[in-house]
Amino acid sequence: MTATMTDTPPPAAPKADNAPSRSGRSVGQILMIVAGALLLVAAVRVISGSDQLTSEGQVSAALSLAVPIGLAGLAGLWSERSGVVNIGLEGMMILGTFGAGWIGWQSNPWLGLLCGIGFGVLGGLVHAVATVTFGVDHIVSGVAINLLAVGATQYLAKLFFTEGKAADAGSNPKQSPPVDSLPNFDVPGLSSGLHSIENHHWFLISDIAGILGGLFTDLSVVTILAFALFVGSWWLLWRTPFGLRLRSCGENPIAAESLGVNVYRYKYAAVAVSGGLAGLGGAFLALVTSHTYLEGQTGGRGYIGLAAMIFGNWRPGGLAMGAGLFGYSDALQLRNGGETVHALLLLLFVLLLAMAGWKLYKKALVQGVISAVVAVAVLVWYLTTDEVPSDFVGATPYVVTLLVLSLSAQRLRMPKADGMRYRKGQGK
Repeated sequence: MTATMTDTPPPAAPKADNAPSRSGRSVGQILMIVAGALLLVAAVRVISGSDQLTSEGQVSAALSLAVPIGLAGLAGLWSERSGVVNIGLEGMMILGTFGAGWIGWQSNPWLGLLCGIGFGVLGGLVHAVATVTFGVDHIVSGVAINLLAVGATQYLAKLFFTEGKAADAGSNPKQSPPVDSLPNFDVPGLSSGLHSIENHHWFLISDIAGILGGLFTDLSVVTILAFALFVGSWWLLWRTPFGLRLRSCGENPIAAESLGVNVYRYKYAAVAVSGGLAGLGGAFLALVTSHTYLEGQTGGRGYIGLAAMIFGNWRPGGLAMGAGLFGYSDALQLRNGGETVHALLLLLFVLLLAMAGWKLYKKALVQGVISAVVAVAVLVWYLTTDEVPSDFVGATPYVVTLLVLSLSAQRLRMPKADGMRYRKGQGK
């Protein structure tokens, strides 16, 4: 009998413990890379004396800043896996911040959270109508949504936050009244124990304790929800027939249609989910980070989330790593950033030196020499200064974004039909 895209795929053969993962590396290799990274960071902390590198506070701040970026990136992953480029993530996040701040103030933060998601879904559906139904260029539609979101929220803020109870509560056209907090959680006993171990400043042990303490202390309920969404998205998109059909729309929609897949329906569903996830990221900013809606509070996180998605090669695991990296670099501004970024120069020197050696081993002489020269320059900068200027610290997240994307560009593979116009029956 001929198989169709609607058939349940046959169960995969079980892997051995050391079998290669889909990224081309075995579980053992991945664990060795993580262990090597921890050893390197611990060594840099000891040499530089910058205990903030792996402190609980630094990791906790990085996690809080990584969540909205990660949700925006996950939103982009859903959309682009169906073949729709979503440059409008920033606008959908803006809609989410307003919806959460507006309804959260009038009722409670839980309804504000749902309204933020709903406003994002609305932005996603507008993008789907423009790109899927009317065939508008995806980039043009996304930019238009970003502009429309800014204009719409500015108008609505003036309408709802300048009169009556809102004005009496201290709001203005650029800010909503304060919203009640969503609950936070600690792991009983574990958080205090890890904090005690971190304060001993032991090599590697205290570093691991600080990192784990930041991951398990003062967690917002939205952070836990975001983790569940990452795991659920991976399972749904890569382990179910629904995910197989959706990803086929982003790879070859004509072939998917020939196997009975309603391509329009799956694209609409994916872009709507994308908008909801971006709206949730905006709601996180309004309800968890600042407890109020603020004009411009997304700060380009939708674009950084898109960069994290590309860094992660359109996969949830890599995306989470990219969001964590950008969140960590952004958190440096909050916690004695000049000294901590100065310590990271030593880490950057080691990485560039290793890259130079690898390139020279691969006979890529030009790249190897350039990496070695830049490594020496970074080392000189580290040895001749005690602190990085504050202006550079503020630019660190964006420098990291450009650097990471430039280094990972050679291994990226986007969905084959991503951004292409599709019309029902065009393959006939």
